[in-house]
Amino acid sequence: MVTISVCVGSACHIKGSYNVLNVFQQMIEEYNISDRVELKAVFCLGHCTESVSVMVDDDKIFSVSGTTARSFFQNEIIPKI
Repeated sequence: MVTISVCVGSACHIKGSYNVLNVFQQMIEEYNISDRVELKAVFCLGHCTESVSVMVDDDKIFSVSGTTARSFFQNEIIPKI
């Protein structure tokens, strides 16, 4: 199970965290992997000056935007499944 945590705190919300969440949800449905990916919203991951903060498996934190969310998912999440 891959866990994706997307920050929805104030700074990330303004930068489009809900767009990133929506793209990830669409990708999960598109690849039919809802049984292997947990997508959750969290508050502040401590990288407020960057794009939307996304943490994968309580490990590494990435900066993702609505325009990079699809490629991020394909490059970082799909290989882990």
